[in-house]
Amino acid sequence: LLAPVDRTLIPNAKNIAPLFRNPRWDPGDRVSVPWLWGFTGIAYRKDKFPVPPDSWAMFLDPTYRGKMTMLDDGRDVLGSFLRYHGHSLNSTDPGELAQAKVDAIEAKRNLKAFLSAPVKGQLVAGDVWAAQLWNGDTAQAKAESDQIAFAAAKEGATIWLDALVIPKAAKHPRAAHAFMNYILRPEVGAAISDRTGYGTPNEAALPLTKAKLPYPRAEELAKLEYQVDLGPASDLWDRIWTEVKTA
Repeated sequence: LLAPVDRTLIPNAKNIAPLFRNPRWDPGDRVSVPWLWGFTGIAYRKDKFPVPPDSWAMFLDPTYRGKMTMLDDGRDVLGSFLRYHGHSLNSTDPGELAQAKVDAIEAKRNLKAFLSAPVKGQLVAGDVWAAQLWNGDTAQAKAESDQIAFAAAKEGATIWLDALVIPKAAKHPRAAHAFMNYILRPEVGAAISDRTGYGTPNEAALPLTKAKLPYPRAEELAKLEYQVDLGPASDLWDRIWTEVKTA
């Protein structure tokens, strides 16, 4: 479905940090150009948690029942509990997934809801005290309330890289390449990062951003995983997530 990217038309591709080049889903950067990156963690209210939460175990704690949410996303929810037990968040092992299911159902009893981006308003209002959330959306909520903060789970989490691609059926591929090159201007990449709260893979833009979200260090990368295609195990994951949602 995707057209190869002509790198000769994107000279600003030189600005992409080595860390975000040649991802496993696009060897050789053949069809994609990265533009934002981020990871999943815990958004929380500092007035309710003077000590930052640092573990996925918090969602299993009934102390905060009805004041927490987790993402409405099986890959992130089950993935977090897989990491909690020291497993890959891409596990296809039935036993490991069975334990993640038990944890997810237990956590569900403590949750206000499974909720993704819309939770930002509830965090700001104080209806939710802690939420599994993406770093950028947390930054957007923080812009509205200085009581909002973000913490990484010590067990590890999902990292992702959002990218621009060109459909094979695109009527104006040269314009698409020009837009990609524009996005990779340092000042443009910095503005996008500041607006969204997500990190920029544009190494030349990083010094220009207000947040200056640093790239993960080696020890941090060891705990961060990209989601991969689960293959035939996708059916098992889908069934487990349905069972969690209907429990």
